[in-house]
Amino acid sequence: MALSTAFTELFGVQHPIALAPMGGSAGGALAAAVSRGGGLGLLGSGDGDRDWLAREVPIVAGSTGKPWGVGFLTWAIDVGAVEYALEYDPAAVMLSFGDPSPFADRVREAGAALIIQVTTLDEARQAVDLGADVIVAQGTESGGHGARYGRSTLPFVPVVVDLAAPVPVLAAGGIADGRGVAAALALGAAGALIGTRFHVTTEALADPSIIKTIIEGGGEDTERSSVLDVVRGSRWPSEYTARTLGHPYLDRWRGREAELAADPQARRAYRDAVAGGEVPPLPVWAGEAIDLINDLPSAADLVAALAAQAEDALARAGRR
Repeated sequence: MALSTAFTELFGVQHPIALAPMGGSAGGALAAAVSRGGGLGLLGSGDGDRDWLAREVPIVAGSTGKPWGVGFLTWAIDVGAVEYALEYDPAAVMLSFGDPSPFADRVREAGAALIIQVTTLDEARQAVDLGADVIVAQGTESGGHGARYGRSTLPFVPVVVDLAAPVPVLAAGGIADGRGVAAALALGAAGALIGTRFHVTTEALADPSIIKTIIEGGGEDTERSSVLDVVRGSRWPSEYTARTLGHPYLDRWRGREAELAADPQARRAYRDAVAGGEVPPLPVWAGEAIDLINDLPSAADLVAALAAQAEDALARAGRR
């Protein structure tokens, strides 16, 4: 028996599960596989790089007749990137991290559903005011970037659900199995947006060494920090930090971000260390729930497994 929610009804999908549009990793093959599996696959376009979009959008648009969408970092894009993606008729566009208002009307005019990810209550209020069709409430357990002063998923999601009603809300952050999906539904969410768990699938655009590191890692090995953004010269706004697995530069500069930002020699040393293979070329973005990740399934099979686990968890909870 499929779990029917306002989210599944809105998009005509089988399961209340969406792929987090992880920048670079959530390419066309992964998004298509999630959609074929009965969830909503979202491309991780990030900064809207046209070459990346030109390569990945046709893959998902041409390989599934199911609903799919594309996600952008609103602080990093221009309206042209959104318009380019809309030419392929996605079912949804998701906007995260920044002011979505310059793009909201264009998404709606194209007939796509507007999904807005929020990390604070102020952002949630703005999303409601902008008429979001779906709101994603992201807790601090999530892998990758999130609010520096955000809140944990468990207390944050129901507050956003109450604030946004009747707009459907997806829970995000620290969800890596069907029990997490069931918990999201119990909190009043209409489904779950899942990132790190889908990063470790056969279709993800992820280096095998990163997949291996995530499978072998534990939640206690992750931490939120801005160190790796600062040392890489990333343009991420300072109000967002990122949860990653351990890294030599985290140990070296933890708590000294301002000093690092003012030290060009340290940043040159980092680039030299990357070039020399002494440190990984990219941080390993990973959420707190990586203890639950121990295999490398196909994304379509994973969607089915998550849904079955969620149904079982809810049934067991009901019997109690």
